[in-house]
Amino acid sequence: MPASIEAARELLVALNFTAEQSNERAGLVLLALADLYPGDNWSDAGNDTVGVTPILDRAKRWGTAWAPNTRETVRRFTLHQFVAAGMVEYNSDNPQRPVNSPKANYRLSPAALEVVRAWGSVDANDVLDTYLIELPGQVATYAASRELNRIPVRMPDGRAISLSPGGQNELLRAMVEEFCGSSQSRV
Repeated sequence: MPASIEAARELLVALNFTAEQSNERAGLVLLALADLYPGDNWSDAGNDTVGVTPILDRAKRWGTAWAPNTRETVRRFTLHQFVAAGMVEYNSDNPQRPVNSPKANYRLSPAALEVVRAWGSVDANDVLDTYLIELPGQVATYAASRELNRIPVRMPDGRAISLSPGGQNELLRAMVEEFCGSSQSRV
């Protein structure tokens, strides 16, 4: 079956995404993540890492010219939900990359890529059913790996918090521990 915006939206619905997470924008983001062009089959889906701006550029293939200020909308209202659902990996090439890095990137998880490549084929329902059964485990595994990279900080009042990975947060931890006197009780 050839890839299309409508078929991408149908796939997102089949993956149990809400109406907001299976709208046209989300369908275009899925097609961009899969690096598909009009006329491509779903089985042609790729899986390279890609940043938000290249995702916007890839959407142009489908007749959509998003303004540069759409980056934040795509990131906050589509990619974050895809990552939270385990369908997309964030910074899979370097989980310790700071969240504000210009090299931040996304890619389909290997299990989601299998579903995308099967979409529209005779095996699609079986692959989808397996994905949905295994999804809670995949989401938990991905969340656990992201948690391992967090930076633990003990606050002066004894509370333990964690910060996202990145150089500026290492600096924040050092400042709290050095200037607030909590260095002796690191988490």
